Amino acid sequence: MHGRRGDPEIALHVGLGRRPAIDARIGIDEGEVLALLLGEIATCRRITHAVDLVHSGFEPKEAAMNVRYRVELSETERDELAALLRGGRRAARTVKRAQILLAADAGESEQAIARHVAVSASTVCRTKRRFVEGNLERALSEEPRPGAARLLSGREEALLVATACSEPPVGRARWTLELLAGELVRLTGHDSLSRETVRRRLAENDLKPWHQKMWCIPRVDGAFVARMEDVLDLYAEQPDPNSPVVCFDESPIQMLGEVRQPIAAEPGRPRRVDYEYRRHGTMTLFVMLDAHRPWRRVMLSEHRTGLEFALCMRALVDEHYPHAQRIRVVLDNLSTHTPAALYQAFPAPEARRILRRLEFHYTPKHASWLNMVEIEIGVLKGQCLDRRISEPEVLKAEITAWERARNSAGARIHWMFTTEKARAKMGRAYPQPASPNGSVKPS
Repeated sequence: MHGRRGDPEIALHVGLGRRPAIDARIGIDEGEVLALLLGEIATCRRITHAVDLVHSGFEPKEAAMNVRYRVELSETERDELAALLRGGRRAARTVKRAQILLAADAGESEQAIARHVAVSASTVCRTKRRFVEGNLERALSEEPRPGAARLLSGREEALLVATACSEPPVGRARWTLELLAGELVRLTGHDSLSRETVRRRLAENDLKPWHQKMWCIPRVDGAFVARMEDVLDLYAEQPDPNSPVVCFDESPIQMLGEVRQPIAAEPGRPRRVDYEYRRHGTMTLFVMLDAHRPWRRVMLSEHRTGLEFALCMRALVDEHYPHAQRIRVVLDNLSTHTPAALYQAFPAPEARRILRRLEFHYTPKHASWLNMVEIEIGVLKGQCLDRRISEPEVLKAEITAWERARNSAGARIHWMFTTEKARAKMGRAYPQPASPNGSVKPS
């Protein structure tokens, strides 16, 4: 048997009874030889057969064992397999098949491939055969496996899906696998159904009736679009020291103390804390973030009123941006985020002085995700506040250290959502303009 690449000829040595054996090198179509030896018609591409039959009356299985499949990948197929091995979570079988095909394309022997990939030689041969007789997708995918027939027919499976998408029985908050199995037994002629059968059919339909998601659907009208594009245009501007863009928001935090002292971590054992804790009230974080430079400032207060908002705005004007001509503040629609809060906190001349240098830009209702500082608050809670802190002085010291380190590191939010992207992604939700005669133009 010869596995040399590029040899289109097949040597046949066939002895029939007592007649002298025929020894000749015959150039012949490879597909016809395979059909002759295996007893089936197969259009195989990129196959080199080298069959050496030294006795008469050979069996088809013996001939099939002598067939060698040669894998020759195109550049596109190589790139696809390389990308499959590089990124993402893949099934182990799929990864091994990709490794087999790449090694076979490089000219490795089946024994070497089986040893390096840690599979059997039959797996290597089977993967190469499925690629040659089919295509790359067939070689990477699973063949149908023998087993018992499916318990649920197509109609019964549709009934299961419809039941899982319906309201649960009275007294139950959601469907479970046991409830669905029992309901399907009641509605069909089955004596019993296992929860695993129900789970597999639901998984095939990407359905988990015990899961739910919560959303808040804003009303995308002219006011929503105007505020959204106003904020996005601010983010897209070039940095201007005379007109900085500052995002502002507040967030509450619980002050929690330990009932029992935590046990420090040791090799092989994580840090342990007691389940019970003691509440020490709440504090409010007032966070200010520059949209164009790596700067943020966090202020703490026990209250969350218009007075605290007014104090933050005065600090923004007098302490953090004393030389800016105009400070543009992005904020949400909380009732205290208004110019009136400054008049309620300070005398009228002082309030007017501060407001002359402030310009408020509000996010749309139910769209606080457009406020960049929301991301920064998430970073603060994840990096610094994901623990129990009971004393305000400790909380302030920890936040100050986090704030100083983050400012020194030059960390900032890189906003990618622009007005152009908003129009492309949300174009259908945009209000339709009216034509001069009063009718609405079609989209």
